[in-house]
Amino acid sequence: VQLQASGGGLVQAGGSLRLSCTASGRTFNNGVMAWFRQAPGKEREFVAAIRRGSATYYANSVKDRFTVSWNNAKNTVYLQMNSLKPEDSAVYYCAADPSIILSSIRYSNNYDYWGQGTKVTVSS
Repeated sequence: VQLQASGGGLVQAGGSLRLSCTASGRTFNNGVMAWFRQAPGKEREFVAAIRRGSATYYANSVKDRFTVSWNNAKNTVYLQMNSLKPEDSAVYYCAADPSIILSSIRYSNNYDYWGQGTKVTVSS
């Protein structure tokens, strides 16, 4: 399985970006795809996740600003990021797992597959 993330860039505070993550090699019929981020000097943290079929999960810090969605036909997950803040600056990684349990989705070590990361910089 390969995950290809894209869509990062430089944006001013209050702006928006949409990240994409396309999976190839297998279809995650019942799995979870997620976004994590890692800022310099900090640990990787959970951002959002989606279970194929609709259920979504968010970190408190991004809830009501970010939206995760899944295009089944394209096997692609999107992260729409609105009202961006400087503290959202980080490298964003997509992750996937075909059999992760719900209690584990916020922990990066439980995911089998990772994309290469895309950098988001929010200027103040």
